[in-house]
Amino acid sequence: MASFLDLLAVSPDLLALGEPTHGESAFLQLRNEAFMSLTEHGYRSIAVESDRAAGLIADAFVQGVADVTLDRALAEGFSHGFGAAPANRDLLLRMREWNAGRPVTERLTFHGFDAPVELESAPSPRRHLNQVCHFLDLDRSAEIDDLIGDEALWNDTAAIWEPGRSVGRSTDAQRLRVLADDLVTELYLRAPWKSAGWQAAFVHATAAVALLRYHAAAAAPLAQEERFARLAAVRDALMAENLLAIRSAEAHRGPTLVFAHNTHLQRQQSTMTLASMQVSWAGAGAIVASLLGDRYAVIAGSLGASPALGIGPPAPATYEGRLQQETSLPRYLPTSDIAAAEQRTHDYRYFPLDRTIIEHADAILHIPTGVDAAVLAERIVALPDVEQVVASEENGSPEAAWGDRFFFVGPDRRQPFATIVEHDVPGFDEAAQLDRPGVFRLNLDLGRAEFERRFGFPPKAFEEHRHEFDFARLDTLVPHPGYAQHGFAGIVMPGPQLLPEIDGLLAIAHGRAVDRRERAARRATRPEPEA
Repeated sequence: MASFLDLLAVSPDLLALGEPTHGESAFLQLRNEAFMSLTEHGYRSIAVESDRAAGLIADAFVQGVADVTLDRALAEGFSHGFGAAPANRDLLLRMREWNAGRPVTERLTFHGFDAPVELESAPSPRRHLNQVCHFLDLDRSAEIDDLIGDEALWNDTAAIWEPGRSVGRSTDAQRLRVLADDLVTELYLRAPWKSAGWQAAFVHATAAVALLRYHAAAAAPLAQEERFARLAAVRDALMAENLLAIRSAEAHRGPTLVFAHNTHLQRQQSTMTLASMQVSWAGAGAIVASLLGDRYAVIAGSLGASPALGIGPPAPATYEGRLQQETSLPRYLPTSDIAAAEQRTHDYRYFPLDRTIIEHADAILHIPTGVDAAVLAERIVALPDVEQVVASEENGSPEAAWGDRFFFVGPDRRQPFATIVEHDVPGFDEAAQLDRPGVFRLNLDLGRAEFERRFGFPPKAFEEHRHEFDFARLDTLVPHPGYAQHGFAGIVMPGPQLLPEIDGLLAIAHGRAVDRRERAARRATRPEPEA
């Protein structure tokens, strides 16, 4: 990790790590590794592209609040559906584990820094205003309900594109903005007597103000392309405001890592093609960089291929294609090392590298490929004499296993040395939570000696140690929850950074299978003893 920080000219207060697309788990998994490594260099907070008010719930779990469960933190602590990402589960758990037993000054804090909006929709501020009133012991719910009226009018997605349908500049909306502003003032007036919980109440107050600003922008009578650029700009401005507030709160505890899409973090103007028109606006990164200067650093994300998203390998002449040729593993590299190349085609799933991104970033994180079951299967069948069997109805496999892969050495298929499974087995193998979308596990026959070397106890002692393992954690070799006593181990959704280690583990498991086949062959050719 020290070499990672060495790529930066100065040590920043706010280090931005970007991804060029949403949905490729490899970026989140590497983000987790980066953040946990950065804790050894004084980082004590992370801010992600998710609703800041919702993030209070996720952080409550991280801080060990007893009545906030992991399920609640994932369901309510993220916006945009990001709580469903398995790597976000891991992030919260790893932060909570770090915090256990540590003083407040050393604890890790989770933040969302997005406004409580989607680009094409925004709820009313009712919930946030009522939260603030509850904190201040004010009963203004009837007034708030009267001004907001029908919630459906606020949630109308068509209003984002048709200003005449928006309530954002109505008389009642204007009165709500005054009410929200008055509540912010009241929070400051009461701070000397209500410091406990003040920060959370302030986040809800600013969320209410943000929603009212966004709805007002949606009601502006602008042409379609101007509306999109304006709404995108307002959202990023709200993000920037949140980032600066987070940095202000965290300044005395250490630097902050921020993770989001490249377009929200880059220093230059953000652009997008809408129909046949290109629109541009100042993203949160451009705003923050102009105010923090060299205290803000940007590492832009770059991706080769993503099986999960259906993104194939890049053309060799593109920036990503040339980076692919230099290594098959993820790596951070200085932008000065990247020569001019062609720009990859943009298809709305992936925002490609271009010269402007490279010139305005401090470094690039390039991931050659995401890893799915098929990518791992290709590596396994490339080993000598390996045969793959995919469970299906045609070969008589139980329906619960259809799609699971089994790998054998030779045609006898007595015992697989590796499997890739994507399903829980109720009552037997549910601890890895494989029924989550996109989740799979690579299982390997390590044998007694390697199993004990890895885990510190023999396979037969597994049940005594079962409680020590989180079998659903990604990127971590753990005993197989069902077959550990036979020397099997598994890794849930290994990221591309683990491919060299996986190759080593596969060599062990494959070698054991080869030895078994050779022993069986010798027994088969051994002459029968004479009578």
